[in-house]
Amino acid sequence: MPYAPEVQTIAQTIQLSVSPVFMLAGIGALLNVLAGRLSRVVDRSRALEALHPRSTGPEHDRYVAELRLLDRRMANINSALFLAVSSAVMTCVVVATLFVAVLSGLHIGQFVAVSFILAMALLIASLVLFMIEVRMSIRAIQVRDELLR
Repeated sequence: MPYAPEVQTIAQTIQLSVSPVFMLAGIGALLNVLAGRLSRVVDRSRALEALHPRSTGPEHDRYVAELRLLDRRMANINSALFLAVSSAVMTCVVVATLFVAVLSGLHIGQFVAVSFILAMALLIASLVLFMIEVRMSIRAIQVRDELLR
């Protein structure tokens, strides 16, 4: 007779998967914020790219410096997005593995734990890059000294 888990076992597995599902909701919110920031950075870089050819002297130098900063910000946001999506994928692997383990009677707790740790590490790395990008944007929006005189 094939193995058939009891309803209680399935209910416990669903309870175990609730925390990773909440984590997925948080990652989704982070992805939304990162995508919004990337959109604004891209819009600003396009605006500067249009002004760049018509500029000269110090104004040209300012545009070039800001474009370089925007390029670094885009790279950081793209990396943060990649890491956050990777974390979401690993979190989905955790949830799916929980159910596969219960339904098939496998004892793969270590794999589930390692997958969850990897998902958290990817999320931490994404948040660190997000924090770095925020710091870069704060430095970029400081008012120039010549305008304050």
